[in-house]
Amino acid sequence: MVVGRFAPSPSGRMHLGNVFTALIAWLSVRSQQGRMLLRIEDLDPDRSKPQYIDALRRDLQWLGLDWDEEMPLQSQRSDIYDCYFHRLPVYPCFCTRNELHSASAPHAADGSFLYAGTCRGLSAEEIATQVRKPSWRVALNEGCVSFTDRVYGMIREDPSKSCGDFILRRADGVYAYQLAVVCDDALGGVTEVVRGRDLLSSTARQIWLYRALGFPTPEFCHVPLLVAPDGRRLSKREKDLDLEHLQQHYTAEDLIGKLAYSIGLTENSSPISPRELIPLFRWDRIPNQDISIMEQFHV
Repeated sequence: MVVGRFAPSPSGRMHLGNVFTALIAWLSVRSQQGRMLLRIEDLDPDRSKPQYIDALRRDLQWLGLDWDEEMPLQSQRSDIYDCYFHRLPVYPCFCTRNELHSASAPHAADGSFLYAGTCRGLSAEEIATQVRKPSWRVALNEGCVSFTDRVYGMIREDPSKSCGDFILRRADGVYAYQLAVVCDDALGGVTEVVRGRDLLSSTARQIWLYRALGFPTPEFCHVPLLVAPDGRRLSKREKDLDLEHLQQHYTAEDLIGKLAYSIGLTENSSPISPRELIPLFRWDRIPNQDISIMEQFHV
Protein backbone atom coordinates (compact mmCIF):
# COMPACT_ATOMS: atom_id res chain seq x y z
CA MET A 1 0.00 0.00 0.00
CA VAL A 2 1.17 3.51 -0.80
CA VAL A 3 1.77 5.56 2.35
CA GLY A 4 2.27 9.30 2.05
CA ARG A 5 2.48 12.12 4.53
CA PHE A 6 1.92 15.77 5.31
CA ALA A 7 4.86 17.14 7.28
CA PRO A 8 4.22 20.81 8.07
CA SER A 9 6.28 22.80 10.55
CA PRO A 10 4.48 24.98 13.12
CA SER A 11 6.52 28.11 12.36
CA GLY A 12 3.57 30.07 11.01
CA ARG A 13 0.30 29.68 9.14
CA MET A 14 0.35 27.65 5.95
CA HIS A 15 0.86 29.76 2.85
CA LEU A 16 -0.39 29.05 -0.63
CA GLY A 17 2.78 27.18 -1.59
CA ASN A 18 2.34 24.83 1.37
CA VAL A 19 -1.26 24.21 0.31
CA PHE A 20 -0.11 23.46 -3.24
CA THR A 21 2.34 20.78 -2.09
CA ALA A 22 -0.12 19.31 0.42
CA LEU A 23 -2.80 19.06 -2.27
CA ILE A 24 -0.53 17.15 -4.66
CA ALA A 25 0.66 14.81 -1.89
CA TRP A 26 -2.95 14.11 -0.87
CA LEU A 27 -4.17 13.57 -4.44
CA SER A 28 -1.33 11.16 -5.18
CA VAL A 29 -2.11 9.02 -2.13
CA ARG A 30 -5.88 9.10 -2.52
CA SER A 31 -5.73 8.31 -6.24
CA GLN A 32 -3.78 5.14 -5.33
CA GLN A 33 -6.12 4.19 -2.45
CA GLY A 34 -3.25 4.70 -0.02
CA ARG A 35 -2.87 5.97 3.55
CA MET A 36 -2.02 9.54 4.49
CA LEU A 37 -0.11 10.40 7.65
CA LEU A 38 0.18 13.76 9.40
CA ARG A 39 3.42 14.63 11.16
CA ILE A 40 4.00 18.01 12.80
CA GLU A 41 7.70 18.82 12.44
CA ASP A 42 8.31 20.88 15.58
CA LEU A 43 11.91 19.77 15.88
CA ASP A 44 13.45 23.25 15.99
CA PRO A 45 12.52 24.98 19.27
CA ASP A 46 13.70 28.36 17.95
CA ARG A 47 11.15 28.41 15.11
CA SER A 48 8.28 26.19 16.23
CA LYS A 49 5.37 27.80 18.07
CA PRO A 50 2.72 25.71 19.89
CA GLN A 51 -0.11 28.01 18.79
CA TYR A 52 0.43 27.05 15.17
CA ILE A 53 0.00 23.29 15.71
CA ASP A 54 -3.79 23.37 16.04
CA ALA A 55 -3.93 25.97 13.26
CA LEU A 56 -2.19 23.54 10.90
CA ARG A 57 -4.72 20.81 11.67
CA ARG A 58 -7.64 23.20 11.22
CA ASP A 59 -6.26 24.54 7.95
CA LEU A 60 -5.89 21.05 6.45
CA GLN A 61 -9.41 20.14 7.57
CA TRP A 62 -10.79 23.39 6.14
CA LEU A 63 -9.15 22.59 2.81
CA GLY A 64 -10.67 19.10 2.78
CA LEU A 65 -7.29 17.36 3.03
CA ASP A 66 -7.86 14.59 5.57
CA TRP A 67 -5.41 12.08 6.99
CA ASP A 68 -5.65 8.54 8.35
CA GLU A 69 -3.22 8.77 11.26
CA GLU A 70 -1.30 11.45 13.12
CA MET A 71 2.25 10.65 14.15
CA PRO A 72 3.78 11.87 17.44
CA LEU A 73 5.36 15.31 17.46
CA GLN A 74 9.03 15.31 16.53
CA SER A 75 9.82 17.08 19.80
CA GLN A 76 8.67 13.90 21.58
CA ARG A 77 10.93 11.55 19.62
CA SER A 78 14.45 12.52 20.68
CA ASP A 79 15.02 9.12 22.28
CA ILE A 80 14.27 7.44 18.94
CA TYR A 81 16.63 9.74 17.04
CA ASP A 82 19.26 9.12 19.70
CA CYS A 83 19.05 5.38 19.11
CA TYR A 84 19.72 5.68 15.38
CA PHE A 85 22.28 8.45 15.83
CA HIS A 86 24.50 6.04 17.74
CA ARG A 87 24.38 3.52 14.89
CA LEU A 88 26.12 5.95 12.53
CA PRO A 89 29.80 6.94 12.16
CA VAL A 90 29.70 10.33 13.86
CA TYR A 91 32.31 12.70 15.25
CA PRO A 92 32.28 16.01 17.16
CA CYS A 93 32.75 19.28 15.28
CA PHE A 94 33.88 22.45 17.05
CA CYS A 95 33.89 24.79 14.05
CA THR A 96 32.07 28.09 14.41
CA ARG A 97 29.69 29.40 11.73
CA ASN A 98 32.18 32.11 10.78
CA GLU A 99 34.94 29.55 10.38
CA LEU A 100 32.76 27.43 8.13
CA HIS A 101 31.73 30.37 5.94
CA SER A 102 35.25 31.68 5.54
CA ALA A 103 36.65 28.26 4.59
CA SER A 104 34.39 27.38 1.68
CA ALA A 105 32.36 28.83 -1.16
CA PRO A 106 28.57 28.33 -1.15
CA HIS A 107 27.14 25.30 -2.87
CA ALA A 108 25.64 26.44 -6.16
CA ALA A 109 22.29 24.71 -5.73
CA ASP A 110 21.07 25.75 -2.31
CA GLY A 111 23.61 28.09 -0.74
CA SER A 112 24.80 25.49 1.77
CA PHE A 113 28.48 25.16 2.55
CA LEU A 114 30.81 22.31 1.71
CA TYR A 115 32.35 21.08 4.93
CA ALA A 116 36.07 20.44 4.55
CA GLY A 117 36.31 17.80 7.28
CA THR A 118 38.27 20.07 9.60
CA CYS A 119 37.38 18.18 12.79
CA ARG A 120 37.14 14.70 11.32
CA GLY A 121 40.68 13.72 12.26
CA LEU A 122 40.87 15.24 15.74
CA SER A 123 42.56 13.03 18.30
CA ALA A 124 41.08 12.24 21.69
CA GLU A 125 43.60 14.62 23.24
CA GLU A 126 42.63 17.45 20.88
CA ILE A 127 38.93 16.87 21.57
CA ALA A 128 39.57 16.99 25.31
CA THR A 129 41.08 20.48 25.06
CA GLN A 130 38.02 22.02 23.39
CA VAL A 131 35.85 24.35 25.45
CA ARG A 132 32.92 24.76 23.03
CA LYS A 133 30.09 22.26 22.95
CA PRO A 134 30.33 20.36 19.67
CA SER A 135 27.83 19.66 16.99
CA TRP A 136 28.02 16.12 15.63
CA ARG A 137 28.64 15.23 11.99
CA VAL A 138 28.35 11.98 10.09
CA ALA A 139 31.53 10.71 8.43
CA LEU A 140 30.54 10.10 4.82
CA ASN A 141 32.20 7.60 2.56
CA GLU A 142 32.70 8.62 -1.06
CA GLY A 143 30.18 7.30 -3.56
CA CYS A 144 27.45 8.43 -5.90
CA VAL A 145 23.83 8.33 -4.75
CA SER A 146 21.40 8.06 -7.64
CA PHE A 147 17.62 8.10 -7.62
CA THR A 148 14.78 8.83 -10.01
CA ASP A 149 12.56 11.67 -8.92
CA ARG A 150 9.02 11.39 -10.27
CA VAL A 151 9.07 14.99 -11.54
CA TYR A 152 12.75 15.84 -12.09
CA GLY A 153 13.99 12.49 -13.39
CA MET A 154 17.36 10.87 -12.73
CA ILE A 155 19.48 12.61 -10.09
CA ARG A 156 23.09 11.68 -9.30
CA GLU A 157 25.09 13.18 -6.47
CA ASP A 158 28.03 12.32 -4.24
CA PRO A 159 27.16 13.89 -0.85
CA SER A 160 30.79 13.68 0.27
CA LYS A 161 31.64 16.14 -2.52
CA SER A 162 28.47 18.24 -2.74
CA CYS A 163 28.05 19.02 0.97
CA GLY A 164 30.63 17.04 2.92
CA ASP A 165 30.06 15.51 6.34
CA PHE A 166 26.77 17.05 7.46
CA ILE A 167 25.42 17.77 10.93
CA LEU A 168 23.17 15.20 12.61
CA ARG A 169 22.92 16.86 16.03
CA ARG A 170 23.37 20.51 16.90
CA ALA A 171 25.52 21.74 19.75
CA ASP A 172 22.38 22.39 21.80
CA GLY A 173 21.37 18.73 21.48
CA VAL A 174 18.61 19.23 18.90
CA TYR A 175 18.66 16.60 16.19
CA ALA A 176 18.98 17.82 12.62
CA TYR A 177 16.18 17.60 10.08
CA GLN A 178 18.12 15.15 7.91
CA LEU A 179 18.21 12.42 10.57
CA ALA A 180 14.77 13.10 12.02
CA VAL A 181 12.93 12.99 8.71
CA VAL A 182 14.62 9.74 7.67
CA CYS A 183 13.77 8.03 10.97
CA ASP A 184 10.21 9.35 10.98
CA ASP A 185 9.42 8.37 7.41
CA ALA A 186 11.06 4.95 7.68
CA LEU A 187 9.46 4.03 11.00
CA GLY A 188 6.11 5.36 9.80
CA GLY A 189 6.21 3.11 6.76
CA VAL A 190 6.17 6.04 4.33
CA THR A 191 6.65 4.83 0.74
CA GLU A 192 6.14 8.14 -1.11
CA VAL A 193 7.61 11.53 -0.17
CA VAL A 194 6.03 14.51 -1.92
CA ARG A 195 7.58 17.88 -1.14
CA GLY A 196 8.79 21.13 -2.71
CA ARG A 197 11.73 21.10 -5.09
CA ASP A 198 13.65 23.34 -2.66
CA LEU A 199 14.32 20.13 -0.70
CA LEU A 200 15.60 18.22 -3.71
CA SER A 201 19.21 19.03 -2.81
CA SER A 202 18.86 17.27 0.57
CA THR A 203 17.59 13.99 -0.89
CA ALA A 204 20.96 12.37 -1.62
CA ARG A 205 22.00 12.93 2.00
CA GLN A 206 18.79 11.34 3.22
CA ILE A 207 19.13 8.35 0.91
CA TRP A 208 22.68 7.88 2.24
CA LEU A 209 21.18 7.74 5.75
CA TYR A 210 18.40 5.34 4.69
CA ARG A 211 21.03 2.95 3.37
CA ALA A 212 23.42 3.36 6.31
CA LEU A 213 20.59 2.58 8.76
CA GLY A 214 19.22 -0.32 6.73
CA PHE A 215 15.90 1.36 5.95
CA PRO A 216 14.02 0.92 2.65
CA THR A 217 14.13 4.09 0.55
CA PRO A 218 10.80 5.71 -0.37
CA GLU A 219 9.99 7.16 -3.77
CA PHE A 220 10.70 10.88 -3.98
CA CYS A 221 8.45 13.33 -5.80
CA HIS A 222 9.57 16.95 -5.74
CA VAL A 223 7.09 19.49 -7.02
CA PRO A 224 7.68 23.03 -8.33
CA LEU A 225 7.37 26.02 -6.06
CA LEU A 226 4.78 28.74 -6.23
CA VAL A 227 6.66 32.00 -6.63
CA ALA A 228 6.00 35.73 -6.69
CA PRO A 229 6.10 37.51 -10.06
CA ASP A 230 9.74 38.47 -9.39
CA GLY A 231 10.66 34.79 -8.91
CA ARG A 232 10.86 34.99 -5.11
CA ARG A 233 9.59 31.89 -3.33
CA LEU A 234 6.67 32.28 -0.96
CA SER A 235 7.62 32.55 2.70
CA LYS A 236 5.84 32.11 6.03
CA ARG A 237 8.08 34.80 7.45
CA GLU A 238 6.79 37.36 4.95
CA LYS A 239 3.18 36.07 5.24
CA ASP A 240 2.90 35.63 1.48
CA LEU A 241 -0.73 34.66 0.89
CA ASP A 242 -1.10 32.76 4.14
CA LEU A 243 -4.37 31.04 4.96
CA GLU A 244 -5.28 33.48 7.70
CA HIS A 245 -5.74 36.14 5.02
CA LEU A 246 -6.91 33.90 2.20
CA GLN A 247 -9.76 32.46 4.27
CA GLN A 248 -11.21 35.97 4.58
CA HIS A 249 -11.61 36.24 0.80
CA TYR A 250 -11.93 32.73 -0.64
CA THR A 251 -13.59 29.43 0.06
CA ALA A 252 -11.50 26.27 0.21
CA GLU A 253 -12.98 25.20 -3.15
CA ASP A 254 -11.91 28.55 -4.66
CA LEU A 255 -8.30 27.95 -3.64
CA ILE A 256 -8.26 24.33 -4.74
CA GLY A 257 -9.78 25.27 -8.12
CA LYS A 258 -7.12 27.88 -8.84
CA LEU A 259 -4.29 25.53 -7.81
CA ALA A 260 -5.67 22.64 -9.87
CA TYR A 261 -5.94 24.85 -12.93
CA SER A 262 -2.35 26.07 -12.50
CA ILE A 263 -1.03 22.54 -13.10
CA GLY A 264 -3.50 21.52 -15.79
CA LEU A 265 -5.71 19.20 -13.78
CA THR A 266 -8.78 21.21 -14.79
CA GLU A 267 -9.72 23.29 -17.84
CA ASN A 268 -10.60 26.36 -15.80
CA SER A 269 -10.15 27.76 -12.31
CA SER A 270 -13.72 27.18 -11.13
CA PRO A 271 -14.17 26.10 -7.49
CA ILE A 272 -13.71 22.38 -6.91
CA SER A 273 -13.16 20.10 -3.92
CA PRO A 274 -10.11 17.88 -3.45
CA ARG A 275 -12.25 14.73 -3.70
CA GLU A 276 -13.58 15.81 -7.08
CA LEU A 277 -9.97 16.09 -8.28
CA ILE A 278 -8.97 12.53 -7.37
CA PRO A 279 -10.00 10.94 -10.71
CA LEU A 280 -8.36 13.83 -12.60
CA PHE A 281 -4.95 13.56 -10.95
CA ARG A 282 -1.98 12.46 -13.07
CA TRP A 283 1.69 12.84 -12.24
CA ASP A 284 2.62 13.49 -15.87
CA ARG A 285 0.71 16.77 -15.65
CA ILE A 286 2.90 18.16 -12.86
CA PRO A 287 5.36 20.67 -14.36
CA ASN A 288 9.01 20.90 -13.35
CA GLN A 289 9.12 24.69 -13.63
CA ASP A 290 8.15 27.00 -10.78
CA ILE A 291 4.69 28.54 -11.08
CA SER A 292 3.53 32.10 -10.52
CA ILE A 293 -0.20 32.32 -9.86
CA MET A 294 -0.06 35.31 -7.54
CA GLU A 295 -1.94 37.46 -10.05
CA GLN A 296 -5.01 35.23 -9.59
CA PHE A 297 -5.28 36.26 -5.94
CA HIS A 298 -6.39 39.77 -5.07
CA VAL A 299 -6.59 40.20 -1.31
